[in-house]
Amino acid sequence: MKESAKSRATFMLLAGLARPLMNVLMARKWEGVENLPPGGFIAVPNHCTEIDPIVIGHMVYNQKRPPHFLAKTGLFKVPVLGALLHATKQIPVERSTAGANRSLQVAKEVVDAGGAIIIYPEGTLTRDPDLWPMKGHTGAARLALQTGAPVVPMAHWGAQEVFPRYAKRFHIFPRKTVRVLIGKPVDLSAFSERPLDRTTLTAATEVIMDAITELLETLRGEQAPAERWDPAVHKQSKHGRFIQGGSPDAHEGGDGK
Repeated sequence: MKESAKSRATFMLLAGLARPLMNVLMARKWEGVENLPPGGFIAVPNHCTEIDPIVIGHMVYNQKRPPHFLAKTGLFKVPVLGALLHATKQIPVERSTAGANRSLQVAKEVVDAGGAIIIYPEGTLTRDPDLWPMKGHTGAARLALQTGAPVVPMAHWGAQEVFPRYAKRFHIFPRKTVRVLIGKPVDLSAFSERPLDRTTLTAATEVIMDAITELLETLRGEQAPAERWDPAVHKQSKHGRFIQGGSPDAHEGGDGK
């Protein structure tokens, strides 16, 4: 799926509006950009606040790589926002198996054409109380093993101070710095000859989540918990806005698988 003239023009318009706003909201420090492959790749960042896509999208676009996100289908129905998502070739994710497979097929076309796909393996904002990456979904691993595209782990820290998880307003002053650390592509060669079953995909996902967590440990200067947070163990929903007690907010859905 090559970028159309309309898509490129829309990206340029949005970037022209978003860049000055982002520069006002926060200072930025991007590290490891040399690890981005020249061809198509799958970016897998941590997810701790609603403005994460803007932070990662800003970084990827500044490297002259239009970002394509897997996003929940409900966002495509929102007036204006939905039109912008369609115009920039973002990819709707459905929760059904058939819908998820269609989403991954479109994502595969983007990667095969040299594009950048951003997938949040956690599927939604982390449930971990201290904002460490939680147990991941297998969509990124499946796409990587299907396409052979490199999986680039990313971690960022600082955006949660500008817009805390589930917040209703920005915290602009004092000005914060958001750091993004990009790692080397994850080595998934051990899984290349294995069948794409649940065991393989779960193991590959753990390798991906380990890489993201290690990057975040570097940014935070501390160690993550020995055991990754699992919403199922804590009787929390896998998708949607988490509120105290483990129930989802009915007005929110999860992000792309």
